[in-house]
Amino acid sequence: MSLLAFDRKARLLCTSLMIALAIMMSSSAQAQDEQEAPKVEIFGGYSWLHPGGTLSTGKIPDISHGWAASATYDFTPHFGLTLDGGGHYSDFSNIGTLMFGPTFNVRTSEGVNMFVHGMAGLHRLSPAGLPTDNNIGTMLGGGMDLPVGKRLAIRLFEANYEWAHHNFSGEVPANSPSQVARPNLRGADLRTGLVLKLGSQGPPPAPLAASCAAQPTEVLPGEPVAVTATASNVRKDHTVAYNWTSSGGKIQGKENTAQVDTNGLAPGSYTATARVNDPKLKKNGDATCTANFTVKELPKHPPTISCSASPTTLQTGAPATITCETNSPDNSPVTVEYSTSAGKVTGSGNTATLDTTGAAPGPITVTAKATDARGLTGETTTSVTVENPPPPPPQSSKLNEIEFPNKAKPWRVDNTAKAVLDDVALRLQREPDAKAVIVGQQDPTERRKNLAAERAVDTKAYLTQEKGIDASRIEVRTGTAGGQKAEIFIVPAGATFNQADTQPVDETRIKPIPDHPAKKARKKATQ
Repeated sequence: MSLLAFDRKARLLCTSLMIALAIMMSSSAQAQDEQEAPKVEIFGGYSWLHPGGTLSTGKIPDISHGWAASATYDFTPHFGLTLDGGGHYSDFSNIGTLMFGPTFNVRTSEGVNMFVHGMAGLHRLSPAGLPTDNNIGTMLGGGMDLPVGKRLAIRLFEANYEWAHHNFSGEVPANSPSQVARPNLRGADLRTGLVLKLGSQGPPPAPLAASCAAQPTEVLPGEPVAVTATASNVRKDHTVAYNWTSSGGKIQGKENTAQVDTNGLAPGSYTATARVNDPKLKKNGDATCTANFTVKELPKHPPTISCSASPTTLQTGAPATITCETNSPDNSPVTVEYSTSAGKVTGSGNTATLDTTGAAPGPITVTAKATDARGLTGETTTSVTVENPPPPPPQSSKLNEIEFPNKAKPWRVDNTAKAVLDDVALRLQREPDAKAVIVGQQDPTERRKNLAAERAVDTKAYLTQEKGIDASRIEVRTGTAGGQKAEIFIVPAGATFNQADTQPVDETRIKPIPDHPAKKARKKATQ
């Protein structure tokens, strides 16, 4: 079998043992009890080692002559720090370790201890024919201890995966493979032996206990009673469960508080009982407590109710909130029902919502009826006024458009376009608060850069220079719809321009082009 194959099997063995140990620890943790735990644990015993490496003298063979010892100081029953050492001896090589790291324990009520640990420290390799090399190593593993007395246990097994790095590059030929010159040992260490347990974490914890209280202790039929259970002597990191029962009424609650519904209970004394359980404890994990309460005779005073609406004036379709205050002189629980002369009212308790959708303008009366647990009632009304809705807000709209058929001057506003723009100017003069938006367009086949923007600014120039329209009332933009045209939109006061896919024109960069540019300007335009 090759070294690589054996190394894989060693890692597989250690991994399988770790998985099995984790499963056992997980299942055990569900029913563990915090028994008396030692303060110090000292282990000593036999160790078999598969080093899992190759030197210049060959593969390091398994070492069956070995010992291991460790000392663990337990800060808690479940956590400690371990100092671990071991030695393994053969004619081929001697290996010694001294490592340090944390250990995690799970202790069952029967005294079985399952643990995992991870350590790092010194790894000493003394092969035959080569000098001793002291270097670093790590160890990850776990095991199980079975008790044979209060102070003694047998380590049934301990399985560790060990990794170590060494350097013999100065002692082997320069052309040696890296795994020979600087070997990494990946092996398995199996142990068994005895564990001596010293000291104690303290006496076993007190059994689980509980006390109960009811608030209030005297109620009228229909009034709720809150009962509370307080658990004591709960183990650290344990969660207790609560089960509630009552000699009368309906009790609901799964945590440390519950509520008794006293509806329908005859006057008299009743008892609520809480049973508390710690599912992780096999013994001393149950406790019971009780709380008493009294249901009194109901007096016969009807409830009172007063209501208000907010807002009191609204438009058709808008909601109004109805808020009521109820009072029972006899402290009997009160429910409220609502009705309305128009619209629809929904809600329960002291708050409801009036939906005025479809309601005609005018007053609407909402009636609220309060009923206590004995059927006695009180009634009141409140009102809201529905107004006619306001007119819809103004909207921008397309007024007209002009075309640019001149192929030589595709930006030029011709006489046909001017006639259309004269009507636009007249509209703006008649509506001094309105504004105009001009959206220039161009076809994809038209290659002149900024042609759409030039059409927009030339159109604006005609309206401002020829027709005297204030330039601040006209916005120029470009669109993506295409066409040899400019579209004119009217934006009434209070409206906004919301045409999609348009962009504003930078008028500091795009200027109007006159019909007859100066000679120098024409020359520049032809360049």
